[in-house]
Amino acid sequence: MAPAAMTSARSLSDARPAPFWLEDPGKPDPLPALAGDERCDLLVVGGGYSGLWTALLAKERDPARDVVLIEGREAGWAASGRNGGFCAASLTHGLGNGLARWPDELTKLEELGGRNLDAIEEAVGRYRLDCDFERTGEIDVATEPYQLAELHEMHQEATRLGFTGLELLDADAMRAEVDSPTFLGGLWDRRGVAMLHPAKLAWGLRRACLEQGVRIYENTPGLRLASSGPGIVVRTPYGRVLAHRVALGTNVFPSLIRRVRAYTVPVYDYALMTEPLSAAQLASVGWQRRQGLGDSANQFHYFRITADHRILWGGYDAVYPFGGKVRAEMDHRPETYLKLASHFFRCFPQLEGLRFSHAWGGAIDTCTRFSAFFGTAHGGKVAYAAGFTGLGVGATRFGADVMLDLLSGERTERTELKMVRSKPLPFPPEPVAWAGIGLTKWAMARADANDGRRNLWLRTMDRFGLGFDS
Repeated sequence: MAPAAMTSARSLSDARPAPFWLEDPGKPDPLPALAGDERCDLLVVGGGYSGLWTALLAKERDPARDVVLIEGREAGWAASGRNGGFCAASLTHGLGNGLARWPDELTKLEELGGRNLDAIEEAVGRYRLDCDFERTGEIDVATEPYQLAELHEMHQEATRLGFTGLELLDADAMRAEVDSPTFLGGLWDRRGVAMLHPAKLAWGLRRACLEQGVRIYENTPGLRLASSGPGIVVRTPYGRVLAHRVALGTNVFPSLIRRVRAYTVPVYDYALMTEPLSAAQLASVGWQRRQGLGDSANQFHYFRITADHRILWGGYDAVYPFGGKVRAEMDHRPETYLKLASHFFRCFPQLEGLRFSHAWGGAIDTCTRFSAFFGTAHGGKVAYAAGFTGLGVGATRFGADVMLDLLSGERTERTELKMVRSKPLPFPPEPVAWAGIGLTKWAMARADANDGRRNLWLRTMDRFGLGFDS
């Protein structure tokens, strides 16, 4: 084995195959499952961020509203407890994607996204959500000259549109913030992203919901949904819930509305967490302002530093399972862990000898436009939001407001958005989806190796508004 491979293998030898966040000692005890019948004004299906925000905001809008939430496992156990903890204001998966898809309403989308992140920060204080919330911003890092040129172009475009808060960093300024020999520059969004502990956010929202009177049943998956007189009935393994209105926050898991399923596919993303850095190791990388970072390649890495001075390092591989099914055996992928570890030490050679304490993966609900879509069913009695494509830590709160607007029948500044009124293109059936996603990943890797130049396949995908991301 080559020396670099040996370094990567040794660094992983003691890593626990489990999400770091979900092993926090503050994890709450599970709540009982539903047995028998329940009745309510609003039933929320799903106990991740999407469902928890929906239940909490419903009670904020009307404290007398009778709200029930059911969760198939435990609140926050899936993507909400496995992500990198980047809570972004963007509702469009970044400025570039927003410009490409909704140029006429991008200013409004940016405004709404900023207000949404402000509201999350306010809720953290009001509900005492102990989730290590830090509004540090995020730096998009250039590691190749063509990426540096792209960041300059994006900064110029943002300036032209009147968006502030983005700061260009040259190589010296970038390395003064976080030191890596691979960094050539960066674009720092100073206020548009917060870092947090993702599982603690989910658990805090769960507690806040309970305190506001939401009845939560865990280990209670929703199995079937149907109209029942003036309302909706959702069956569970040991009972059923009869509700006037239903909000579906199941995201990557198969929707109870069958026609919605073709719009998302599960993409598996993987991450490593280091042991805590020593004072000398911290000094060697800097990172005093604790920003989130992400490189600018198609196959990108995201990385951040935690409250206890660990480094989370994730991304790069985005794995689509044939057939598009969520499967527990996909939660771990040793070959990806080795790849990530080797990339980590290439980025931070000064940290050679550091070891990883945890390695894990999880499924992301990806759609072809990279940002959430919304809709209703059963005559407006059921609403859904899905397809957040990796940016759900922040955007799910906005999606919760959209679902509640749709269920109320209100026309709001949210429901009038083209983004809300339109749908992405669905994924094709198998084996076309498998072949198309595989070809797209190959083309993206080729572009990364070819100064960002996109081949005919990627240009065709761009023309039709199709894409693949995590």
